[in-house]
Amino acid sequence: MLTAIIDYESGNLHSAEKAFQRMAQELDAGTVVVTSDADVVAKADRLVLPGDGAFPACAAELRGHKGIYDAMIEAVEQKGRPFLGICVGMQLMATTGHEYSDTAGLDWVGGDVVKITPSDPALKVPHMGWNDLVIDHPHPIFDGISSGDHTYFVHSYHFRVKTDAERLAHVDYGGDVTAVIGRDTMIGMQFHPEKSQDVGLRMIGNFLNWAP
Repeated sequence: MLTAIIDYESGNLHSAEKAFQRMAQELDAGTVVVTSDADVVAKADRLVLPGDGAFPACAAELRGHKGIYDAMIEAVEQKGRPFLGICVGMQLMATTGHEYSDTAGLDWVGGDVVKITPSDPALKVPHMGWNDLVIDHPHPIFDGISSGDHTYFVHSYHFRVKTDAERLAHVDYGGDVTAVIGRDTMIGMQFHPEKSQDVGLRMIGNFLNWAP
């Protein structure tokens, strides 16, 4: 099995690469590569799309790497390959992002990416640090994970899903903030699993073992 972490020049992928490779080795779950090669993306058994920075810049970079973009779309939409979006990679799954300017997303999970507006003015934006997951809907990605387990966030915008069933988990930060989304063969995590210690590693392992 081959897992491809897509490199479209929108983030430092070193820590993600190490975390995925560690879990793949522990679980005998095949090979993990970081790649900017469209042919590798096309033949991969599962895909990971990270992302750091602003939604419009990441969207432009992804679409600007046309070979990678087209291979990813075909793999996910036509071949049903398991897909994991992380941080802005998760936000790009939305219909529209509203950071700086209205920008079209992949529209894989209906909804909008909007600025976090905590009800408590003492809560600062960006939402940075550890927060406790609240699991809204059961999913294999949560095998061995419970509400109250915490993961590491760094973001100023969050995903408002259109369909409640596609918000799999949230956290409280002066109001609900979406933490995990998913439908069909697609999963998105707003937090950084590679920085979330045992909980994050467990969820990476669950993704590598997931057979939707």
